[in-house]
Amino acid sequence: MAIPHRIDVHHHIAPPGYIATLDPQGIRLARETRGWSPAQSIELMDEGGVETALTSITTPGLWFGDPAAARKLARLCNDYGAKLASDHPGRFGMFVNLPLPDIDGSLREIEYGLDVLKADGVVLFTSYGDKWLGDPAFDPVFAELDRRRAVIYTHPTTATCCTNIMPVLNDSVIEYGTDTTRALTQMIVTGRAARFPNLRLIWSHGGGQMPFLIVRMIRLARNPELARHMPQGFVQEARRFYYDTAAVYAAGPMLALRQVVPVERILYGTDVPWGNPAEIADELAKCGVFDAAELAKIDRENALQLFPRYG
Repeated sequence: MAIPHRIDVHHHIAPPGYIATLDPQGIRLARETRGWSPAQSIELMDEGGVETALTSITTPGLWFGDPAAARKLARLCNDYGAKLASDHPGRFGMFVNLPLPDIDGSLREIEYGLDVLKADGVVLFTSYGDKWLGDPAFDPVFAELDRRRAVIYTHPTTATCCTNIMPVLNDSVIEYGTDTTRALTQMIVTGRAARFPNLRLIWSHGGGQMPFLIVRMIRLARNPELARHMPQGFVQEARRFYYDTAAVYAAGPMLALRQVVPVERILYGTDVPWGNPAEIADELAKCGVFDAAELAKIDRENALQLFPRYG
């Protein structure tokens, strides 16, 4: 068992009240979501040398068409996350879950989560219905988060366009990485990354396909209509973001990501309860992409730049 020292920025919880709220509506929940418990998280953390996990709600999220219900569910999940952190000092932090696309409700929950609960940041999905994060509809939320210099952890989902395209493949296999790529690229090419420079964005799963498509992104940035939104170029904007290691901890994706961004922008993430922290730490060490000093940065030091209170 490794000495706990890692900080996991990609760690999901499933409050009992969340499951109890969605079950009567017939909303499908994954087996991993239903089986989650604090004890399970702590056991996995201890086995993988994780000292602190920053929690969030994952798919199917909080929004099912009713703003009042989404606000209530967001508050339930956020209060649970705060109590989990309080009950286990130093083991859990939290990201504020928002009832987007409800803008007013989200602004209220940002205030409550960051000012009252003292959360570590905010979690956003990469898309909501048919809108990705670079859409102007979300500008009021980004403006407030930029004002606060907030950390924003993003998690992919399946956009309306792309649900169940290939029934033989779960949406998470391909569509999640694609949705991350769309949101990340739209944030840059619409100028929102430059417009909101104080945002500290974390993209799940190594930024999706972005590192593999970087040549196309560079060529796209030469378009005069888009180039004006990226005065420093696409790559420079991408290098300001952060990226976690969940589901991309092999040599191929890590080599690609490292070619685009500095090691200081890579954070340890596991995707608990889907990912295994011990396996991920072991594979990162064995992939041959990072030396011991760089692994120490990924495990903990880079995260402390964003979350110094865990130092």
